[in-house]
Amino acid sequence: MSNYFKHKFRGKSPGEIIGMIIFGAIFITGLAILFGYIIMWLWNWLMPMIFGLPTLTFWQAAGVFILSKILLGGCNFGNDSSKKRSKSKNDKACKAEFSKWKYYDDFWKEEGNKAYEAYIERLTTKEADHD
Repeated sequence: MSNYFKHKFRGKSPGEIIGMIIFGAIFITGLAILFGYIIMWLWNWLMPMIFGLPTLTFWQAAGVFILSKILLGGCNFGNDSSKKRSKSKNDKACKAEFSKWKYYDDFWKEEGNKAYEAYIERLTTKEADHD
């Protein structure tokens, strides 16, 4: 992860980095406030009418949001190394599978159309045999 940050901040002045951090903090705070108000508005609009529940204040709505993130697994607390290991194995497998696609164009130029026509021929003969 440190290489990621070194790459992202290469060539940036300390003022730019501090500005990005301040902007990020303001943006995240703004999103948190927005989510709190959206949850409060939706709750106060729907829940009292549908289920007869009381209305919420902003801070109660923010608490409901945080509680739902914790209960539904939206926050990644801790560092589960087993997940990282399995993910890296899957990433390598996906990259290996994707690396084979570089041969696709050559295959299609050389054999693709013939193979496709042979496949269609097999399908039509199978359909004719069943009829």
